[in-house]
Amino acid sequence: MPEQLSNAEPHQGLDCGIGTFLFLATAAIVVWQNSRLGVLWDLSFILEYSHRISVGDVPYRDFPFPYAPLTFLAQAGIIKLTGPVFWHHTVYCAVVGGLGTVLTWRILLNQLRDAISSARLVAFLLAVPLTILGIYSIYPHPFYDPDCTFVILICILLLQRLEQLRFPALPSFFTGALLVVPLFFKQNTGIAFLASAMLALAGLIVIERGRQRPIGSYLLLIAGAALALAFALLLIHFVAGLGNYHQWTFRFAAARRFPPFKDMIAIYRDPALLWWFFAFAAGVLVLWLARPRSRLLVVVAGALMSAPFIWSMIYLLLDQDRSGRAERLVAVWPLLLIVSLMLALLTLRRHSGVALILPFILIGTVHGAFLSQQLWGSTYALWPLLMLLLAGNFTALVGLLRQRFDRALIPLSTLLTLSLLVSGAFYLHSNARLAYADLSKGNLHHSRLPALQGLSVRGSWIPEFEELVSYADRNIPREDGILMLPGEDLFYYATGRRPRFPVLMFDHTINPYSPEEIVVQVHARDIRWLIIKDAIQLQGQPLEKKEHLFELLRQEFKRVDSLSNYEIYSRMMPGEKDNEQDDDRDQNDGDSSWP
Repeated sequence: MPEQLSNAEPHQGLDCGIGTFLFLATAAIVVWQNSRLGVLWDLSFILEYSHRISVGDVPYRDFPFPYAPLTFLAQAGIIKLTGPVFWHHTVYCAVVGGLGTVLTWRILLNQLRDAISSARLVAFLLAVPLTILGIYSIYPHPFYDPDCTFVILICILLLQRLEQLRFPALPSFFTGALLVVPLFFKQNTGIAFLASAMLALAGLIVIERGRQRPIGSYLLLIAGAALALAFALLLIHFVAGLGNYHQWTFRFAAARRFPPFKDMIAIYRDPALLWWFFAFAAGVLVLWLARPRSRLLVVVAGALMSAPFIWSMIYLLLDQDRSGRAERLVAVWPLLLIVSLMLALLTLRRHSGVALILPFILIGTVHGAFLSQQLWGSTYALWPLLMLLLAGNFTALVGLLRQRFDRALIPLSTLLTLSLLVSGAFYLHSNARLAYADLSKGNLHHSRLPALQGLSVRGSWIPEFEELVSYADRNIPREDGILMLPGEDLFYYATGRRPRFPVLMFDHTINPYSPEEIVVQVHARDIRWLIIKDAIQLQGQPLEKKEHLFELLRQEFKRVDSLSNYEIYSRMMPGEKDNEQDDDRDQNDGDSSWP
């Protein structure tokens, strides 16, 4: 017994050091990202609706809301507990991001521990790139994609831990219940994860039954998930209405965001994918034919198998376009998904339990995540799952090639880590994934508003917004209803006002109202003020049928003031006319006033 304790102590100290390093490095990246950029549209979307929930409005019942609730409830809880202070949300992202990397490292270690001799080193090497590509590293503000991935990682780690403990009954049941939770962070990813997990467990029951092994623990997992889902739906029914929830989070969301099937399979039509697959197959063949002491062939095999990852790094020297560079990095996903599926099928008989079903759960979850913004837009918070797929492939190849592949693991892992660190650093620093917002022009400004302490944005957005807040404090009564178009600001969060209009963000995926219906809501909600933002940080115009909407609103509102980047309108009394001439109104490329 003393010998076992002495052997365990070095590993415990090492693990503690590794975990601390990964957590702090990832959290530091998240904090650094927040110190240099602010994505106003997405940030306002999360925090404005979270503020609305914190003051008592119920989503789905009181206002249309085509998103799962838990990310918004988490941020609303922070607002309720500590008040609206932006840097509190930054701390949340840093902590969750750091823990996400640590969770991934522990899962990697569990995957590799019984399969390869250098499990700790390889697990560490695979986890290191997540300091840059972590769930909150690319987009550093609160959002549902990273939160969903974080809970999925918790579920996977708990499944592994349960297996180590031989599936005790009560923990198995509650872990099954936890499998439902990602569904209420993000619909498509959560559904894919839950469905993949349930199908995988059902298949595992069939396999284990055929092997004459007990299956009660898997039944408990399924039972826990079923009862948790029933309880969640019952709770939603009594709080917001199940019909409302289904209408907004499934029917409306699917109608506005679900991609065509041809777009879903487009990632597998890339001609380069075939060449990368041949390179990987050639690497496996070289490894199979290599003599036991041929280090050169081992390195060649590792280079061939990691060719698409290395190419993403080499491409940085060939092209200065940030989108082209980022495309080479995310292009590693289709190859990895294909190889993972093939190896999982080839090694079905070699594995059992969680190790057998994990690749299928991961593959299903990733494809479910792609339903929202496909490969380019959906992978920014999924990189931990890519590392888990890589580790699964490593264990499969060790089973197939035995010592031949074990010798190649360190060179291969080192090449993968180096490639992902370099290309990932460029991906992060260039803001390629965030190209939909203007993040690079102008000086960096820090907000002076108490609620926005810690918010940093390049350009004149913060000074202009602070001018608007000051104007509203002086001239707009707090109880008056306001319509903000298109909704790219933290207005209600920063001022503490309670929104009246049912929609706060006006783009195709959120706003269900036509221009005529918006005017109807103006009357129904007694909206007294209209504020139009001239220039927006978001690239493109999110507001649909803008000219028609402005023409209708022109009959209801008159302009009373013009700020640096905002036009202020007040509601006209019945019979009142706006006598201001069109040629006196600001034009500003058609964005600042009536068309």
